[in-house]
Amino acid sequence: AVLLERGLAVGPMVRREHDRPAALRAAGADVVLGDLLEPADVYRVVRGCRRVYFGMSVSAGYLEATVTMATVARDVGVDALVNMSQMTVSEMSIQSTTSSPQHRQHWLSEQALAWSDLPVVTIRPTVFLEGFFLVLTSPSVRERSRIELPFGRGKTSPVASGDVARVVAAVLAEPGPHLGRIYELTGPRSQ
Repeated sequence: AVLLERGLAVGPMVRREHDRPAALRAAGADVVLGDLLEPADVYRVVRGCRRVYFGMSVSAGYLEATVTMATVARDVGVDALVNMSQMTVSEMSIQSTTSSPQHRQHWLSEQALAWSDLPVVTIRPTVFLEGFFLVLTSPSVRERSRIELPFGRGKTSPVASGDVARVVAAVLAEPGPHLGRIYELTGPRSQ
């Protein structure tokens, strides 16, 4: 929606029909059904695009989808590929990974995109506030706009999905100064 408000043509690919694609169509997006694990589907969507946003929910095929997108983006010759990763990747290296298969796939995906020589911008948000955590809060907490959840000894700073969307839209609108950069997005820092 943020991209459409900026007057940019938007062609999201979705795996199945549900409420969100209908809302995007109503807003003016050219929604296409497809599968990120099918190179022909990805090509059909990316062909003719100058700038691509790549994001995928938790999936066993995340790494495969990233490499498929990179292969198609190179073939098409995109000007920018904005990759949605995860904040946890910033803490990983060859010698220090995590036991989470999804986090490892994100880290490996970032490595593959770096090798691809594509013009990439990586966005690494923390957990989205509106996702899992907001559902767990009581109505009184939501009304106060405060996060009061038990995270054990850990601290987190969930970020609003709308804030992430605005960053992605700004990068897609004018990618040049952002190419090769990694943006780590958090909500207010825990003190």
